[in-house]
Amino acid sequence: MHSFGYRANALVTFAATILAIICALASFSDTLKSPSPMAQVQVLSINWFQNQPNGNDEVSMTLNISADLQSLFTWNTKQVFVFLAAEYETPKNSLNQISLWDSIIPSKASAKFQIHTSNKYRFVDQGSNLRGKEFNLTLHWHVMPKTGKMFANKLVMFGYRLPQEYR
Repeated sequence: MHSFGYRANALVTFAATILAIICALASFSDTLKSPSPMAQVQVLSINWFQNQPNGNDEVSMTLNISADLQSLFTWNTKQVFVFLAAEYETPKNSLNQISLWDSIIPSKASAKFQIHTSNKYRFVDQGSNLRGKEFNLTLHWHVMPKTGKMFANKLVMFGYRLPQEYR
């Protein structure tokens, strides 16, 4: 006959094994779904475009961000972190990324949205490289599951250009 401690150990080990298997299956079930998020960003206006006294360019924009990220949500999704970044090239760096706006989406119900806002974070370039510069706006998202591996992806929107002159 086995002791109480031996039986308790066997029961806890069995329960932990079953829980690990269920978590692995839950994580695997997310890989079977292929999300199809949609987004559109409009630059409504350039509020200001100036050269700072230290020589850096700074831009403030009014944006209209509309997105439908509901397809990113499954029964295993805890929340989605989403951010909008401006991406451009300079002679020094092949890729510059500046975060303009971000949000945490806690549920599928709030994953379809339209926001009219100015950039939340400063759009500053180290140097005078932004006049007439073409840039892309990229919507990045990170899906945080209840269990399993976090995954990220992005949607790139091309064809934006800054003015030639400071305002």
